[in-house]
Amino acid sequence: MADLGSIFKAYDVRGVIPDTFNAGIAHAIGAAFARVVGGPAVVVSHDMRPSSPELARAFADGVTSQGVDVVFAGLGSTDLLYYGSGSLDLPGAMFTASHNPAEYNGIKMCRAGAAPISAETGLADVRGLAEDFLSGAEDPNAHEGPRGTVTERDLLPGYADYLRQLVDLTGSRPLRVVVDAGNGMGGLTVPAVLEQGLPLDVVPLYFELDGTFPNHPANPWTPTTWSTSRPRCVRPAPTSAWPSTATPTAAS
Repeated sequence: MADLGSIFKAYDVRGVIPDTFNAGIAHAIGAAFARVVGGPAVVVSHDMRPSSPELARAFADGVTSQGVDVVFAGLGSTDLLYYGSGSLDLPGAMFTASHNPAEYNGIKMCRAGAAPISAETGLADVRGLAEDFLSGAEDPNAHEGPRGTVTERDLLPGYADYLRQLVDLTGSRPLRVVVDAGNGMGGLTVPAVLEQGLPLDVVPLYFELDGTFPNHPANPWTPTTWSTSRPRCVRPAPTSAWPSTATPTAAS
């Protein structure tokens, strides 16, 4: 029997590439997710980690093998995926390992409307079915009927407009903010939001997308990470306050 216990957590999937998580496992999880959550389609997006595009495509192939369509949003942030799930009222899957090092990757999944999914509300069922697919105990190709289709869709313009409406700063004086994207997805979403005309003066740090994280670890709560943006802040939090009481904001 296949055992995915090392990568399935209480609320998501996390594993080391390719030792504990790879395209074959992503395919099986995609097929299992489609069967468990149902629905006409699943929204899929991925971050900039080198392994993410292959994993996301394998997952999408697993979903379509069950006759469920995929709305493939491509490169995006986790919050963009949740926006897509909510605005389209479809289940979603985001390929990212968040603050984990570059050798990790994972999946954050949700039900339609960006409703959370946990081990108690369906994630354990996804794991069990994926294990059956991988071990041969159940045939993932047993689905009768046509395969689903994959449609690529750019969610970023709609998400940026949504944020503009959500954070209406029209008429406000320009707010200067230091944004450390850490070579991550902030380098994609922040410029798109600024194009909506929000009165923000952004000081960008490491906006170039690079899933190997050459500047500092992906975890925002490590001293190495916070020390890169502190010198750029007008009113930085005192070093003695980190990390128990410091808040990583840098507005003036």
